Amino acid sequence: MSQPATLLCFDFGTKRIGVAVGQTLTDTATPLEVIPVRNNRPDWDRISAIIRQWQPQALLVGNPLNMDGSRQQLTACADKFAGKLQGRFRLPVLRAEERLTTVAARSRQRDKEHIDHVAAQVILEGWLQHAGGR
Repeated sequence: MSQPATLLCFDFGTKRIGVAVGQTLTDTATPLEVIPVRNNRPDWDRISAIIRQWQPQALLVGNPLNMDGSRQQLTACADKFAGKLQGRFRLPVLRAEERLTTVAARSRQRDKEHIDHVAAQVILEGWLQHAGGR
């Protein structure tokens, strides 16, 4: 991304999806909210509302891998979610490393029960600092 862009990042989980917003101009990210997943279905209405509100140029989804880089059961679920995001919203969907992001999020957030949006912030910050489309 050569032009400044707004991105939304999703930390996918089977019970909750954390959402953060970031800017390539400042390489900063802010946690937004946690979206519930019920009966294996994300709250697509809420996701649509967030996308309408922030008008991102791209979406970023964390890629849950084992520490050795191998895929895990949640990886396929996150892949499917990323595909559905792309299909529904017709925006570029990027993937980002997310190993150890929960650990980093717990060090930032006092409420250990609700850290998914902070984990999304950590994922997005890592992408902005290391990949960032440069």
